[in-house]
Amino acid sequence: MVFFGALMMDITPFPLPPACTVMIILQTAFGLSIWPVIVIGLAGSIIGRLILTYYIPVLSDHLLKPEKNQDIRLLGEKIKTKGLKAQLFILVYTLLPLPSTPLFIAGGIARVRPLYILPAFIMGKFTTDTAAVFMGQYAAINSENLLSGSISSQSVIAFLLFLILMFLLLFVDWSLLLHEHEFKLRFNIWK
Repeated sequence: MVFFGALMMDITPFPLPPACTVMIILQTAFGLSIWPVIVIGLAGSIIGRLILTYYIPVLSDHLLKPEKNQDIRLLGEKIKTKGLKAQLFILVYTLLPLPSTPLFIAGGIARVRPLYILPAFIMGKFTTDTAAVFMGQYAAINSENLLSGSISSQSVIAFLLFLILMFLLLFVDWSLLLHEHEFKLRFNIWK
């Protein structure tokens, strides 16, 4: 149940609660051991993001103009050429309270092989999910209602950051920015 819950949260390109939310709810509701929940939930999350990375290019080919797909692929080429710097960026990004969906959407559309994204993502995700599940257990033990206040300023900020990151991914002319260092927005990207 933990595996499939985490998988379903991370397979979608839409902003859903993080997979650790499912882990916390199931761990506290059923009194499950924390470490198996973390490991099994992390496996579901990784497989969900991997599947997202593979199907999002097909979806983007049907929804976005070829020029925009090529633009995002250029961004992916930059990720590949940066090597360790890119891995460090991905690690730091996953350690921050930011949604990882835009990272995998960009990587998938750019057709970046998951091996460029997953190692740093796994390290960061393991760290943040472990902290979240332990904090969730603490909150469940020390509060009467786990779900009260589930819509917090942090969840609103995370959702807004998701929207901003998706806006930048889709509407910035990355070719122009990376080649000529000129910032320009293009809104005519849909087929």
